[in-house]
Amino acid sequence: MGGGNPAPPSTSLPKLSSGPVGQQIHSIYKARLGQFTSNGEYGSQNLQASMYEGRASGQDYVKLQVYSPPGLSRPTFEDATSHEFTDTHVGQSFGPSWSTHWIKIKLQVPQNLLNKAHLEFHWDADNEGLIWTEDGEPLQGLSGGGERIEWILPKSFRDGNAHTFYIEMACNAMFGNAIGDTIQPPNPNRYFQLKTADIVAVNLEARALYVDFWIIGDAAREFPDNSWEEHAALQVCNGIMDTFINGHGTQESILKAREIARKYIGNVDSSKVYESDKDPHVYAIGHCHIDTCWLWPWAETKRKIARSWANQCDLMDRYPEHRFTCSQAQQYRWLETLYPKLYDRVKTKVKEGTFQPVGGSWVEHDTNMPSGESLVRQFLYGQRYFQSRFGERCTTFWLPDTFGYSSQLPQICRLAGMPRFFTQKLSWNNINTFPHTTFNWVALDGSQVLCHMAPDETYTASAHFGDVSRSISQHKSMDQDNTGLLVFGKGDGGGGPTFEMLEKLRRCRGLSDKTGLLPRVKMGDSVEDYFARLEKKAQNGTDFVTWYGELYLELHRGTYTSQANNKRNNRQSEIMLHDIEYLATMATLKDSSYKYPKKEIDDIWEDVLLCQFHDCLPGSCIEMCYRDSDELYARVLKAGVELLKGALSSLGLDDTTSSKSELKTINTLPWYRVEITKLPGTEGDFAAITGGPGLANVEILTKASRSTAQIRKIDDGVFEMRNDDFIVQVENGAITSLVDVAEDRNIIPKGQKANQLVIFDDKPLYWQAWDVEVYHLRSREELQPTKIYIVDDGPHMVGLCTETKISEHSWIKTTISLAASIEGQPSYVSMSSEVEWHETMRFLKVEFPVDVMNTEASYETQYGIVRRPTHYNTSWDMAKFEVCCHKWADLSEAGYGVSIMNDSKYGFAVAGNVMRLSLLRAPKAPDAHADMGHHHIKYAILPHSGPLNHRTVRTARNFNHPFQLFRGPSSASDKGSSAYWVLSSIRLSGSPALILDSIKRGEDDEDVSRGELPNRKGRSIIVRIYESLGGKARGVIEVNRAVVDVKKVEKTNVLEDEGEKVAFENGKAKIELRAFEVATFRLQL
Repeated sequence: MGGGNPAPPSTSLPKLSSGPVGQQIHSIYKARLGQFTSNGEYGSQNLQASMYEGRASGQDYVKLQVYSPPGLSRPTFEDATSHEFTDTHVGQSFGPSWSTHWIKIKLQVPQNLLNKAHLEFHWDADNEGLIWTEDGEPLQGLSGGGERIEWILPKSFRDGNAHTFYIEMACNAMFGNAIGDTIQPPNPNRYFQLKTADIVAVNLEARALYVDFWIIGDAAREFPDNSWEEHAALQVCNGIMDTFINGHGTQESILKAREIARKYIGNVDSSKVYESDKDPHVYAIGHCHIDTCWLWPWAETKRKIARSWANQCDLMDRYPEHRFTCSQAQQYRWLETLYPKLYDRVKTKVKEGTFQPVGGSWVEHDTNMPSGESLVRQFLYGQRYFQSRFGERCTTFWLPDTFGYSSQLPQICRLAGMPRFFTQKLSWNNINTFPHTTFNWVALDGSQVLCHMAPDETYTASAHFGDVSRSISQHKSMDQDNTGLLVFGKGDGGGGPTFEMLEKLRRCRGLSDKTGLLPRVKMGDSVEDYFARLEKKAQNGTDFVTWYGELYLELHRGTYTSQANNKRNNRQSEIMLHDIEYLATMATLKDSSYKYPKKEIDDIWEDVLLCQFHDCLPGSCIEMCYRDSDELYARVLKAGVELLKGALSSLGLDDTTSSKSELKTINTLPWYRVEITKLPGTEGDFAAITGGPGLANVEILTKASRSTAQIRKIDDGVFEMRNDDFIVQVENGAITSLVDVAEDRNIIPKGQKANQLVIFDDKPLYWQAWDVEVYHLRSREELQPTKIYIVDDGPHMVGLCTETKISEHSWIKTTISLAASIEGQPSYVSMSSEVEWHETMRFLKVEFPVDVMNTEASYETQYGIVRRPTHYNTSWDMAKFEVCCHKWADLSEAGYGVSIMNDSKYGFAVAGNVMRLSLLRAPKAPDAHADMGHHHIKYAILPHSGPLNHRTVRTARNFNHPFQLFRGPSSASDKGSSAYWVLSSIRLSGSPALILDSIKRGEDDEDVSRGELPNRKGRSIIVRIYESLGGKARGVIEVNRAVVDVKKVEKTNVLEDEGEKVAFENGKAKIELRAFEVATFRLQL
């Protein structure tokens, strides 16, 4: 061992302190960050002052002229540019609301800006616009109000010469023309001032530093305070600020500041940032949700599409990683028709895989109220469009913004070739939190789709740091999968992703790889890629949780009732289309010269499907939209009448006034019907109609005809109506007793009143047209009649009219009717109401307390039945205080029940034993005149012995398909006539639970096809059948081969693809359907 002293340890730490160093006060240094990028009092000293290297404006460089089309017209580019333009200038105001102004711009870059690295044209009039080239090519949309106001000038503009382009100015903001609160009715006289029309030289490094600082600053603000990553982010941000300040904001200081940023986020200046091999957790997809109508009319939507999609094509050229997905075949069709050059550009991007069609439906439709056949047609027309234009069908049903999801959607999706479903709307629930993110959603029949709900809980994410973070932190299915889909881009009013969003996501990815803690985001994949990975996990053994039945949205319950006439038009159009297709199909069998009107039927269907958009049919649009839909429905109904006439003519059932004509009618439903109906245009004449499917007999009833309906007055305001089935007592307009004679049972509890009109105060927390809140039930007020009198005194039908004054400006006149009993047919008490409605924030309903007990009620939905609680045991039960039904709702116990039918209503509730049908609302936003005016409403009470069964299903269909009488040849009803046999040539026998719902021609039959997709050889008839009660059912499709020469039968899907062969012998095909199954069969001729 040596005896010397050890050498002192080596250290770089100075021996003497250079001075005091204080601890950073965390909150102060974090609060400081806002100074660097704000436009406030430090704007002239911070990074904002370095963003631009030069600016030119005024007539010398930006010469402006305008053409203002008359009224609210929206002329084409060719029309607009053919007119004379006059001088205008910055500071000029343009309007009024919804008007269009075409601005002609002659732009000349000044000499001092010609050599700048990056030149943009900045335009801001606080409204939307579209830039067009001089030769008529749409280039890019402008949003206004500081959003998307820049257009990168082409290199060709740097030649020192003047260049011309146009801006089509729309006098509306992104969310319409309300002042302040966007969902208030639009101001018709809004004007927009042109604030900016400048040539700008942009400092791209300063702009990039701005985004660097934004994301690192978010890390400092949003990472946990006790994490080293949060502390490091704060140090980097303060270092950037110090470097910029100490360098006096020079370009050199900006470049040094970016170097500091790279220590935290890496190199983020290209798409290569996504090329690391580390596993991502968040998959980002660009999206632009454009409401097909909402706070703007259809005409403006057509321009929003062009503005938004042009932007995305431009971004795809600049950002190779950008993938953009968009749904709604209708919007692609509009682009194809109105903007063919831009459509070709989109089509090229689709082929390249960067612009990705999704959804498979005609529009992003409501799913609560359209009929089952309408849901099928949304997919049929949507998928056929995408396949014919882009060569592929969609595999993901995309519906992020609809107000709840029907229980049969998974089955219909699978039948339309879509095993995947994306949404997020249930995050809006205002009572319960939906428990899943990724799960299998199961329909009534057992069919399932793989569903993913964006964990960020939006379809319009801004691609912020927080959006990426929430895509994992809010994920509720992490036990099965730890990835989320981030859907980003300006939406509702259109726009889509911006360059800032794409830049932010690059930095988020860089931060994850360089520093960590933030979930790793990836771009460049499609929605289909994301779902394919989930399906692969399921294939490899991952058991995703299941959710059975409807996805009920605990919000927007008022949309089942708002805009009543719009909903009535929808129901009537659906019924009319059913009849047109049935009669036109039969006409092609009878008359070889009759051509199936495929184009005309397609046009009507596409219009009806358009009106089922998820703001239009629910009633949450501005008044302009309903003026448009009223006009469209009027055209639809007029065109439908002509198609019906044409089909009847080919069937030999022409309308005629010849002396040999007689009253005729056709039963277009697939079962035998017997009904008593009042003859139109008469005071008291009735007819008994029997027969069908097909031609039915019309027997004019006389007073001497045997019938059993009677009415008598018992006391003042008290009347008794009766037939062989019921004894009904009406007191002051309400039914106080309804005795089922055969069962010796009064279904109205003692002391209670059915058919009682009630009105409620209706002031939701915010969304007026959308919402009704549970507390409205506390304001119940009964309405009392002012006049009661007999209108029909039998013997075929009796009727009692009650007139009720609702307020000084509103009244309702209701006729309670009871027809004579018909052996073997259900009896019901019907109500027909005429309403003059001028209320403010009030809700009109009609109540039916019944002596029936069950903890669940049944409601008709598309192709099936939904059962919902009648109690409020849990918050999940209470949340369903107002629900959607179709043609009927039913409350049954063992051995007996009561159904309430309607002809155009969708809002309903059963609380305990009180069945309540919603009639009219009076919201004042976004349509200040919603539902004001005249209404016609029909509903009925149908008591029945035994459980809910086919009698309710069929009777409600009959109620919605009243017989239409016409005059035709007297021989047409003879069993020897060809029309008689043709109309009844396809029948369904077997279980009464089976419903033959639709008969039509095959889409691609040689004599029907419009050539959009390859023809199928020969002719075929498509029949759609479903099981309606919830159990396995067998039946037989019966064909009269003397009329219909069917060669084979196959079971296909709703897209009418090749299917599986069904045994067909002696004109019969035996079928078996599982509970609530929807089955489509092709009868090949």
